[in-house]
Amino acid sequence: MAEIEKTPAPPRLSFRNVQFFLVFLCYALNFMSRLNCSFALVAMTNAESANLDFDEYNWNEQQISYIISAANFGVVLTMIPGSLISRKIGIKATIAASVLGSSILSLVTPASIPLGGWQIYCVIRLLQGMFQGLFFPCSVQHLANWAPPSEVTRFGALSYNGAAVGIVLAMGSSGFIAKSSWGWPGISYFAGVLGIIWNVIWHFLGNNSPASSKYISPEERDFILESQQKNNGAQRKIPIPWKAIFTSPPFLSLVIVNLSTYWGYITILLEIPLYMQGVLNMDIKSNSIFSSIPFVAVVFMAFVYLYLLKILSKSYSINFSKKIINTIATWIPAAALFWVGFLDENQKELAISLMVIIVGVNAGITVGSGMNTNELSPNHAGVLAAVANTGRAIVSVIAPLFAGIVVNNNNNRFQWQIVFMVAGIVFFVGNLQYLIFGTTSKQSWDNENFLKPYPDIESDIKPEANQREDKSELNELIEKPILLSK
Repeated sequence: MAEIEKTPAPPRLSFRNVQFFLVFLCYALNFMSRLNCSFALVAMTNAESANLDFDEYNWNEQQISYIISAANFGVVLTMIPGSLISRKIGIKATIAASVLGSSILSLVTPASIPLGGWQIYCVIRLLQGMFQGLFFPCSVQHLANWAPPSEVTRFGALSYNGAAVGIVLAMGSSGFIAKSSWGWPGISYFAGVLGIIWNVIWHFLGNNSPASSKYISPEERDFILESQQKNNGAQRKIPIPWKAIFTSPPFLSLVIVNLSTYWGYITILLEIPLYMQGVLNMDIKSNSIFSSIPFVAVVFMAFVYLYLLKILSKSYSINFSKKIINTIATWIPAAALFWVGFLDENQKELAISLMVIIVGVNAGITVGSGMNTNELSPNHAGVLAAVANTGRAIVSVIAPLFAGIVVNNNNNRFQWQIVFMVAGIVFFVGNLQYLIFGTTSKQSWDNENFLKPYPDIESDIKPEANQREDKSELNELIEKPILLSK
């Protein structure tokens, strides 16, 4: 079923594609910067696995888990403020500050650690996380501002694919850099330089919206703005209905499924290097190569899931189709997580295969529930993303700490089994509740007049809104007197 009215698209080579590509690259840089810490820590605490010419640090597993979690805790602190700041100074300036701050901190990391040890590393990672937290809600609202409603899911899934590319880049390069003449400091320098280069490009090409862009063609600007108006999806700066948002069952369901999927995702993302080194006895160079293979699958699976959504939506509603995809993307990885914990160093090939299945199949999250913030409320997409991603960031702090508590010996397979089984259970339960309470229907509190007196809301409802497949509760309330009068 078609959820929104189709509008003829302008030529594919468009300026909105430039915006989405820049967001894609920024996701890659953010995740590369966050993940390369895991490989740097392996090299910093085991010089024999990297370049012997650089200092080695005797940090225990708990201290390492503090370092890994610090960036995620920083993200928690700035996610919601980031969405509010962007409403004041604009998305472009907020994202620029996010990337620039994180890049500078990457560049100063190698010189800072000898002075302050693991404690200063934690502080740097915390500050990096705070800068990076500004980006995530801005990216969602930027997509809402630039994407015609018919393209939101496609461009959202492809833009978020930058995270997988960043992970592959970090895993594929970190091992080589650590063993090169650059040593482990080169890992931080590499990320910092790339971030500075991206910021220069963003300065010239990034823009807050089609209406304010100097480079977009008039035809493309009109196409985007008219399609958003036609589908009642234009984004405006309006008061935020906080109470309605935090009491909305569909949104709370989205938050929970985000928490559950990210628990499993972050467990695999941050613990793969340690698991493959400790249980599978793989050196850092081959570790980084094999750890990146599952995330290569993510890049391709995004296209597979988009095609699957296109096929399913011909026979089923968008809501049902996306829930099918979300179920595939969570319950298959949940089963594989149970299995992977029972493998040993004699089953390296099977371990890699299961990792590919877990991470590759889980890529469907971006198509299933990943763009649900934009569907529930285009006007408040950035705010919803900030709240939902704050929950995810909290999980990304707790999950590594949980793994650090359970796994006090990286060579102990039983301890890893507990970590992976818990992640599998969380995967399963989170999606189950989303099947019951989740929806793709736009909520009544997205209306720009929601916080105004009821007569104003009624007078501003457009006639075509009543013809939408998924009607809001507000429209249904307004229609009831009409039905009774008949």
